[in-house]
Amino acid sequence: MTNDDTLGIARRVTEEIPASLADVRIDRVVSLVADVSRSAAAALIDAGAVTVDGQVVVAGKERVQQGQTITVDVSQAPGPELPAAQAGGAVDIVHEDESVVVVNKAAGIVVHPGAGNPDGTLVNFLLDLYPEMASAGDPMRPGIVHRLDAGTTGLMVVARTAAAYDSLVAQMTARSVTRVYSALVWGIPASVNGVIDAPIGRDHRDVTRMAVVVDGRASRTHYALEQSFHTPREASLLECRLETGRTHQIRVHLASIGHPVVGDAQYGGARAGIRAGRPMLHARELAFDHPRTGERVSFQAAAPADFAAVVATLR
Repeated sequence: MTNDDTLGIARRVTEEIPASLADVRIDRVVSLVADVSRSAAAALIDAGAVTVDGQVVVAGKERVQQGQTITVDVSQAPGPELPAAQAGGAVDIVHEDESVVVVNKAAGIVVHPGAGNPDGTLVNFLLDLYPEMASAGDPMRPGIVHRLDAGTTGLMVVARTAAAYDSLVAQMTARSVTRVYSALVWGIPASVNGVIDAPIGRDHRDVTRMAVVVDGRASRTHYALEQSFHTPREASLLECRLETGRTHQIRVHLASIGHPVVGDAQYGGARAGIRAGRPMLHARELAFDHPRTGERVSFQAAAPADFAAVVATLR
């Protein structure tokens, strides 16, 4: 995809069809790459918002072939799919000013509406608190310039204005935003420091998963061993720093070197011996240049109670 997953909300999403999506119906592909429901995908096709190799798609039942290029103009998504303000959501606000909001996302909260999650998301709750967010970036995911998986906790910056959004997107593109995570993983890495430099794309065997694949997008994760444990099973607490921001990047990269995140059932981290109800991954540090003042600002968030409780069982 031409938009970095950390930006998340590009108005146009472009992807070269990998082998895993060959001969798949176009409406299914649109749903996957644009992260919208099948009905919204059909509406986008009807609106002429989808092209394959530059040709407007007229029927969702047509099938794509490997190597073709699909482009989806997600800004033309139908009105009912646009997120609405929703009261009652508990949002941990770490910082707010006229330009940005920094939140400490709880586990189980989806960041923005998408296929299977029409409401009850962080965006819905934030729109209730900051309605001006609706004009910041893509209407489908207003204010969002990077994302955390539903099971991941920690810090996110959200834009309140169009100007702040543009500034943060530029910083993400320049890779000048600092994002540091704590990850509890199975096993003990052979090296106390390392860089995982491996392209990430859709798994050729399961398009709902991401994987290290030769035709993926360049991805780099830096890690450092902070603490190792031997009882009841070997495990490690790692510091991970993102250089890029692909979908599921840390989870996929750590699994690829044989150290999946504890509790991550999707990527091999749900094992006997250490009980965890979700992937033990927490975004603990965030730093960026403030969109209005240009001042470098940084924030920290301690690991949540469930993460700390799991670590406390290890020794």
